[in-house]
Amino acid sequence: MTRLLKVFLLLAVICVLAIDAAAQTPAAGTTAGSNSPGDSQGTHIARLEQAVVDARSSGDNAWMLVCSALVLMMTGPGLALFYGGLVRKKNVLATMMQSFAMMAIITILWALVAYSLAFGSGNSFIGGLQNAFLRGVGAQPDTDYAATIPLQTFMIYQLMFAIITPALITGAFAERMKFSAMSVFMILWALVVYAPIAHMVWGKGGFLNAALGGRFPTLDFAGGTVVHVTSGVSALVCALYLGPRIGYPRQPMPPHSVVLSFIGACLLWVGWFGFNAGSALSAGSLATSAFVATHFGAAAATLGWSAAEWWRNGKPSALGAISGAVAGLVAITPAAGFVSPMSAIVIGLLAGVFCYFMVAKVKMLAGYDDSLDAFGVHGAGGTLGAILTGIFASSAVNPIFKDAQGNTLASGLLEGNAHQLLNQFVGVAIAWGLAAVGTLAILKVVDMTIGLRVSEDHEIQGLDFSQHGEEGYNWDSPA
Repeated sequence: MTRLLKVFLLLAVICVLAIDAAAQTPAAGTTAGSNSPGDSQGTHIARLEQAVVDARSSGDNAWMLVCSALVLMMTGPGLALFYGGLVRKKNVLATMMQSFAMMAIITILWALVAYSLAFGSGNSFIGGLQNAFLRGVGAQPDTDYAATIPLQTFMIYQLMFAIITPALITGAFAERMKFSAMSVFMILWALVVYAPIAHMVWGKGGFLNAALGGRFPTLDFAGGTVVHVTSGVSALVCALYLGPRIGYPRQPMPPHSVVLSFIGACLLWVGWFGFNAGSALSAGSLATSAFVATHFGAAAATLGWSAAEWWRNGKPSALGAISGAVAGLVAITPAAGFVSPMSAIVIGLLAGVFCYFMVAKVKMLAGYDDSLDAFGVHGAGGTLGAILTGIFASSAVNPIFKDAQGNTLASGLLEGNAHQLLNQFVGVAIAWGLAAVGTLAILKVVDMTIGLRVSEDHEIQGLDFSQHGEEGYNWDSPA
């Protein structure tokens, strides 16, 4: 037995030596000198480094695809349910259909020309047409935007922002605009308002681009000016141009289902993590920081709005709480990747109280019919958040500004960069001006050609039936 064991051990040693010799033998067509220990070690290190790069790219790409889906969820079902529950039941499907239609219309427009106008190389105010029909938008990254993900991933992620932004405007003219007019208006608005402001803030060579050397570098991490100021101001212009709904404000028009709106608001809160944390364009620590700031800001605004409503009306409402959450999410959007968690709480509290005041007091005093408070929440909250970003931005969170030697510079007012507050005001002013003028011009064109508003009979009947020939709730159907 002992001899047999020795034989086995001897055979094992011979096999190991043979395998080792084969591994050291140069492959056919190579020389022994090219397979030196130093070269083998260098090749091994290079392969490891490439593997690390590939792993990071795969991780970042997976994160960004998930975030793209989360942002799309914000429009449908999030915003569709949120807005759908706030209107009267005769308009629930028409209101939800407006959000759903944006998912289709803007997608095709984005592929044809809107993406190129927003992110293609152009001048300071608008991109060029070199990426029209998605030419050149493939698997290779564009290092100016995101070095570790395919440009096609960046494109589809930005598309989700372009979808929800015009959908937000529909809350201002709910229950009274024709579906055909809405469709044409949104196509023109995406080209005339959204694409230019997106290019100015985020595009190569943009006038307000903080990351790529814009003339007035405006800090807007995830769309305070690009998404919320433009949509909110445009919503106000739409509400003023169309006038109030029949019977407003004499006739009560309460939400037909706060339950639907409650579910929609919760979906918006969850989806907003893709909106803000995804704007880091990678799965690193900056995404974590934006994620945390987003959650804390929303929570603080919920408490701020509810406290203000409780103090004024004697009780907090569910509708107020979810409205406050959305207001906080709006306000923290431009600041999410630039501020600490404690600063996010301050921004959220201020936004909750401020937006409640805009909805409960200013709208009543001004007398405009912003049906679902698109301006009071998005216009006002986005403006406040953009300005507060210039105050609370911290280089410790995101060292976006650096000198010629690569040294980190102060980001916000509290760090000593008072000039950044001016940049924020410039960005907000341009967004306000472009949205107001562009929206008014588009409304005029659409009104003169196909007309904007449904007839009085159709408005009384409800847009579900008059625009789509169906009803959201058929109570007479057999069980």
